[in-house]
Amino acid sequence: MSSIELERLIAVLAKLPGLGPRSARRAVLHVLKKRESLGAPLLRSLEEVLTRVKPCSVCGNYDTEDPCAICADPRRDEAVLCLVPDVADVWALERTAAFRGRYHVLGGLLSPLDGVGPEELDFGGLLRRLDGRVQEVILALPATVDGQTTAHYAAERLEGTGVRLTAPAHGLPVGGELEFLDDGTIAAALRARRRLE
Repeated sequence: MSSIELERLIAVLAKLPGLGPRSARRAVLHVLKKRESLGAPLLRSLEEVLTRVKPCSVCGNYDTEDPCAICADPRRDEAVLCLVPDVADVWALERTAAFRGRYHVLGGLLSPLDGVGPEELDFGGLLRRLDGRVQEVILALPATVDGQTTAHYAAERLEGTGVRLTAPAHGLPVGGELEFLDDGTIAAALRARRRLE
């Protein structure tokens, strides 16, 4: 039998995406075996991230600075804003180096079945960012029912703002999420984005 402390750590790790109880148990054992080379640095890094990293007040990305490095970068195209559901999608798009605009993280997708309505997402922040400099909003939302519901709602909210709405080209798999796609697929989809009618 494992100690209560070990079981508690395994239970917490098992709540992480991609880890179940068996994977969490293997991870804990590996960290314990590599206590000095892995455990101590992991503990320090986790503590540093939890104390220093915060959401950007402009776009919602995570960084140690506010505004984040992307929002503060004068080389980024402020005329193009990419609307994504989550920070993981920002990271996936940044891995491709294909997009040089700015981002807006909604904080999820509309999902009436799960009780997620427009009030729970940052549509207000999106509208506040349309100050005349933004000319295009890319709706980089998944090709799922919730993603398409969110895209339609965003299009309705942005109607009459004069901002051109586009979406990444088809080719992203139906039901696919940006954070799980390969870099080439994401880059090709961004280059072939189309205007929403």
